[in-house]
Amino acid sequence: ASLEIPIPHFFLSERSKEVEERKLLLMDILKMVDDVEDAEGLDTSRDRFETEEEVIMIIQMAERARQGRLRAKLNKEIRCGSFDRRHGAKTTESTFTELAAIRIQKVWRGHIQRKKTRIARDEEMIFLGMVMDPKYQVPCPAEITAQATEASIRIKQKKYEEAYLKSTEEILKQLRDTERLDMSKTIKSQIREWFFECRNATGVFPDYPSEEDGGSALIFAEKSPQQLMEEIALKEEEEANKSKGTKEIGKKDKGKNKEEDEDAGLKMNPSAFLSDLKEANNRFEDFWKNRDESENFTQLHEVELIKEEMRKVIEAEVRVQVDEEMRQELAELKLCVDKDKGGKAKANAKKKKGSKRGKKKKKEKDLTADRTLESLCQELVEQRLLKQAKNVRMQDFLGDYNYLGTTLRQNDIEPMPSMLDVRQVISLYAVLPLGSQEVHEKAPLIKSILLVGPAGVGKRMLVHAVCQETGATLFDLSPCNTVGKYPGKNGLTMMLHMVFKVARLLQPSVIWIGDTEKMFYKKVPKEEEELDPRRLKKDLPKCLKLIKGEDRVLIMGTTRDPQSADIKALSKMYGKIILIPRQDYGSRYILWEKLIKKQGGEITEALDLSSLTKVTDGYTPGHMVKVIKSVVSQERIQELTKRPLTAADFVLPLAKFEPVFQKEEEAIKNWYAKTSLGKKRIKAASGKEEAPPKGKDTKKKGRK
Repeated sequence: ASLEIPIPHFFLSERSKEVEERKLLLMDILKMVDDVEDAEGLDTSRDRFETEEEVIMIIQMAERARQGRLRAKLNKEIRCGSFDRRHGAKTTESTFTELAAIRIQKVWRGHIQRKKTRIARDEEMIFLGMVMDPKYQVPCPAEITAQATEASIRIKQKKYEEAYLKSTEEILKQLRDTERLDMSKTIKSQIREWFFECRNATGVFPDYPSEEDGGSALIFAEKSPQQLMEEIALKEEEEANKSKGTKEIGKKDKGKNKEEDEDAGLKMNPSAFLSDLKEANNRFEDFWKNRDESENFTQLHEVELIKEEMRKVIEAEVRVQVDEEMRQELAELKLCVDKDKGGKAKANAKKKKGSKRGKKKKKEKDLTADRTLESLCQELVEQRLLKQAKNVRMQDFLGDYNYLGTTLRQNDIEPMPSMLDVRQVISLYAVLPLGSQEVHEKAPLIKSILLVGPAGVGKRMLVHAVCQETGATLFDLSPCNTVGKYPGKNGLTMMLHMVFKVARLLQPSVIWIGDTEKMFYKKVPKEEEELDPRRLKKDLPKCLKLIKGEDRVLIMGTTRDPQSADIKALSKMYGKIILIPRQDYGSRYILWEKLIKKQGGEITEALDLSSLTKVTDGYTPGHMVKVIKSVVSQERIQELTKRPLTAADFVLPLAKFEPVFQKEEEAIKNWYAKTSLGKKRIKAASGKEEAPPKGKDTKKKGRK
């Protein structure tokens, strides 16, 4: 656990109010939808059974119940006939009612007496001091103190934050009233001085820096007027020659870096967070480390520090306004003093260039501009496209590390990832970027993740855990969930527009696509042709491109049969592919232990966990959960003192399920090796260079 990257608590604590409001909004909409469906006589339980297996189980239960009723009726007729033969008289309905009542009374009295005896025994054990009274089982004093301290710190933190924000607003308003005018005059006088210094040094008035270059902020850098003019000219030349330069440099660097790459193998890129960490550390060393805080015992905010920060904010506001005025003044000076027509022509040419650069791509049309967010959410909830995430966390995804991984790699054997490896990768690629805007902006942009693994390994659970850890909104665009909804091309466009619009407005958001291989089928099976599972194949990748760098929207797909999909289309859609394999021995041992205890069972010497773990190789956590729920029932928990759990209790129910065989796992592993990400991983791990293009002398080496 110490090796694992922790998920910060502030992801939810700082947004607790916002997350609660979203939950309440979803709950209100769900209640409203259920009430409407009840009033219209619709079946509100249609979303309860999501898989074919669950539907088949319901049908089997109904059929068994029907057969049971028929057998009961037949047995009743047989009993009536045998009773008549024994007693020589015909029995009536009242006779059997009396007999049934006597039997029920007998069973009920026995149950009540056993319950009284158990209560009396427990009271006696408590009286003798052999067992602690559950009423008085309280945490130890150290735990109570720690909990109380943490709660008081949280309350004080919120109180201080409110005081800080209130003080910031008051100081900002005060500085705007008192210092804004003086700042404007000072900046204007400094800019005018720069105008005349540049004219004295170069003979002409300078060009005013554009907003993209920083405006007048560029003027106040510690540089001479001539250096500023040269810097502006160099920037323009660099932009003009950027495309040519990159091509030439790329050609030269390819030959130089080939030998280095062969020796170096896999290299880590420098962290994008390093500069921020260094800056924060330097700020601490220079300002906070030796600062005397003896008089600030309550650790409240300091007014002078807030004033320094707010002056920078006001200066930036003033500078924008001053830049507009001084550009006009500079144009008038050039017109009156320089009378340089050539300069005007240059300025006009620059304006044209700027206008060309300033041309932006066409914005996405808002098809629902006249609708509110609440109405869009309500419609998506009614269509079951917007759902509430289940209450599971990343720590509930149990497992252990693969301790032999390094040894296997040394012997040129690539091991499958362990459960904790999967959990850590999901935390890095999904939880941290979605939970923090700063991490999202600095980290590599990952728009989509594909989870690949057999049924029951926890793919869907991880999707819900990501939503719970980050407070993200969950959307479901699975092929089975979109069947019959928003038909036609226009309907499909509207559905995707609504989902992605609400996802951006309620970010962070997760768009889940279950059984995503159906969307990219090589050939649609006959039984699924009417469902049209490939209707999102063309439009969804287009929507993926519309996700911008600042949008905390993640598409998460899950699949258990990736071989049936077009590998190129699937790899193009998902930026990261994460394999979730069968559980190894260590992970299964932890799963059996934790899940049995969670269900209320007890681990005793009678239960040989090691043997049970060894025997259940190939069974997934989904199988284990179902078996434990069926075995460790409430009746069985009451009998644990007399009849403790054994490994044999779990083996028989497990035999009803089909395990995941090694062949299935190897097939998924071989499929991953064919993807672009799998090929890159193999080449990076082996440290080999990419195969050269055809027609060169090194063709044979490339094949090898």
